[in-house]
Order: sequence, then C-alpha cells, then structure tokens
Amino acid sequence: MLKERVLKALNDQINAEQYSALMYLSMSAWFEDKGLPGFANWMYVQYQEELTHANKIFKFVVERNSKAELKAIEQMPVEFNSLLEVVEKTLAHEQHVTELINNIVDVATEERDHATQSFLQWFVDEQVEEEANVSEILDSLRLIEGDAKGNGLFMLDRELRQRTFVDTTQPV
Repeated sequence: MLKERVLKALNDQINAEQYSALMYLSMSAWFEDKGLPGFANWMYVQYQEELTHANKIFKFVVERNSKAELKAIEQMPVEFNSLLEVVEKTLAHEQHVTELINNIVDVATEERDHATQSFLQWFVDEQVEEEANVSEILDSLRLIEGDAKGNGLFMLDRELRQRTFVDTTQPV
C-alpha cells in the first residue's frame, strides 16, 4: 500500500495528465479550425499520449493496493492568439509537468518508497523527450518567423502530419 503523501501526489498527477490530454485536444481543435492539419495531428497524438500516462499512473496506484481518486478537470484554454503562442504554451506546460514529476520523485524519496521511485523514472525520461520535441517545433517556428504564412509553415505542418501515436507505456 502506498503511503499517504505518495498516494496524494500520484492521484494529483493522474488529474494533471488528464488535464494535459484535454488541453492538447483543445489545441488540436484550434489548429483544425485554423487549417493546420499537421499541427492538429501532432496535438491529437499528444492528447493520446497524455491519456496513456494518466492510465499508467492509475494502474500503478491500483497495483499497489491503493485507491485511485479521479477529480474534476479544470477548464483548459480553448482560444489562442497565434500559432506561436500555442507552441510556447505547450513548452511551458511540459516544463510544468516535468516539475510535477520531479516533485513526486522527491516525495517518494523522502518516504523511502523505492517502487514508486523506480516507476517514476520512466516519466522522468519521458519528460526529457517531451520538452525536446516541443522545443524543436518552437525553434522551427521561430526560424520561419512564428506565424508567417508560406512555404516554411506549409512544410512544418506537412512534417507534423506524419506523427503517429505509439503507446510507449507498454513494454515492447
């Protein structure tokens, strides 16, 4: 059974991952409305990933004979001012999630919960990849001057359309 502080932190993270999923789904809808199907696809894959992250934590809590508690999800943004703003918000959000994961690792360490520390290492590694992927898109957008219309945006949108969902939470 999980210690109370660890359980609370993990349940809070389930909620945070679900919020992330819905935020990315909202961003996907915004991109669709703006005629950017590649960006919409990239965000939709993010949505799918975040749901698998929430489910992975949920299953871990249950496997540890503890109670997973689902909470209401706060309203996520649905309107944005620009393409660049959406990607900047995405990077800031992933950095926030990294901080949340690191804080849970700290709690598990303080509580001497080695199983949870081991479990969370996957999420620590995942966040490095998440931040790097968003940073790369942001760098590309800045190279083509953010919301510029034209070949650069067309090519980046086409590239992002190629992304497919792979459930990396499952063993290969």
